[in-house]
Amino acid sequence: MLTLTYSLPVFTRRLEFTRISHSRSTVVVCGLKGPRPRYPRVWKANKKIGTISKSLKLVECVKGLSNVKEEVYGALDSFIAWELEFPLITVKKALKTLENQKDWKRIIQVAKWMLSKGQGRTMGTYFTLLNALAADGRLEEAEELWTKLFSQYLDSMPRIFFDKMISIYYEKGLHDKMFEIFADMEELGIKPNMSIVDKVGDVFQKLGMMDKYAKLKKKYPPPRWEIRYIKGKRVRIQVNKPSNLDGDDKMPSEEKETIQSSNEVVNADSNPDEQIVEAEEVDQNSSNLLEEAGTISDELRVESKSSC
Repeated sequence: MLTLTYSLPVFTRRLEFTRISHSRSTVVVCGLKGPRPRYPRVWKANKKIGTISKSLKLVECVKGLSNVKEEVYGALDSFIAWELEFPLITVKKALKTLENQKDWKRIIQVAKWMLSKGQGRTMGTYFTLLNALAADGRLEEAEELWTKLFSQYLDSMPRIFFDKMISIYYEKGLHDKMFEIFADMEELGIKPNMSIVDKVGDVFQKLGMMDKYAKLKKKYPPPRWEIRYIKGKRVRIQVNKPSNLDGDDKMPSEEKETIQSSNEVVNADSNPDEQIVEAEEVDQNSSNLLEEAGTISDELRVESKSSC
């Protein structure tokens, strides 16, 4: 008999295919998992410190130093030595903390150090420095900073700087310089607030310039409304109450009643004899009424007995 026998086939291509497909599938799966894992670097700390705690550490670092410029600047440089960028927010919060503590010398030192680094050159920093110089009694440095800012930012100088300089000169009694700054405000078209107008008007009254005082009050009358911010919302509030020119005609009824009652009390207190006489007359009238009532009752009793 004829028998056919088949040998087992060798699938070399299938094995190769499976091997290649396996290697390709690993690449695809690795791509689907996402970006490659990032390991923590040696120079980067895992613990993150907030700006509030950093600012408190900066304040503590500066508090224990002397007033020598080199020592303070060296401590501040060592504080930011390991920072990749200048910690502007930390330094600003430290300045705010020092301002609340009214440590004016430290504010001047930290602000000047920050400005020497070329950082924080904003109007807020300049105003903090100007306020600290004025509070520390450094009038010459405050004037130098003011002239520098006024010449550099002539068209964009905020009104709060004018108010600060006028208040400084008002406290020091330097009236001529105060009038110069007020004249600069009028030339630049900056409308002064009521604190500036009151200070300038007070100086006019002290110097006997009543005509200028009248012109000032006529040009800048007190506002009837002011804007206040209540819970983040802008609210318009009436400042001054309308004056009562017509006297009692514009007076509310409740106030009239209280005034009349007070006048009656005053009149009674001022004339006690009249009050006693009126009381005696009332007692006599009451006694007469009682006698008449008694006689009428007796007559009724007599009539009732006679009828019986």
